Amino acid sequence: MSATPRQSLIRRITETRAPAAAVLIRIAVGSVFLSEGIQKFLFPAEIGAGRFAKIGLPSPEILGPFVGAVEIACGSLVLLGLATRLAAVPLITIMLVAIASTKVPILVKRGFWAMAHESRTDWAMLLGALFLLIVGAGPLSLDARLARRGASRPPR
Repeated sequence: MSATPRQSLIRRITETRAPAAAVLIRIAVGSVFLSEGIQKFLFPAEIGAGRFAKIGLPSPEILGPFVGAVEIACGSLVLLGLATRLAAVPLITIMLVAIASTKVPILVKRGFWAMAHESRTDWAMLLGALFLLIVGAGPLSLDARLARRGASRPPR
């Protein structure tokens, strides 16, 4: 008997082709986003809403805490290796907005090398999150554990 649509969706989200070493990418990406999210609440004037207002993002008093909460939630999921592919999507979006709103202006005003220097963490987080979206969390994750459990259950 074939899998239900729900089982099929869960399998697609949790399956992974990543090697065990993907845990290192999860630790890097997850810990940076978790830390940055927490700091948006600890230092809102410098990193959260105040920073968003300074760079011209709309509704910074709403957007700052919202982005902080997403970074905390998704960073935690990535660290656990739970719903990793789903968690990577908002993180990729955050990094694309960050690069467009803060690094492209540096490129225009100060040139490529200044932008390259200032954006190194942004690119590392963007590429790390893309990697996790493509290959999944790896065998040392809750996703892999869920996928194994689902594979061992007999179909209904």
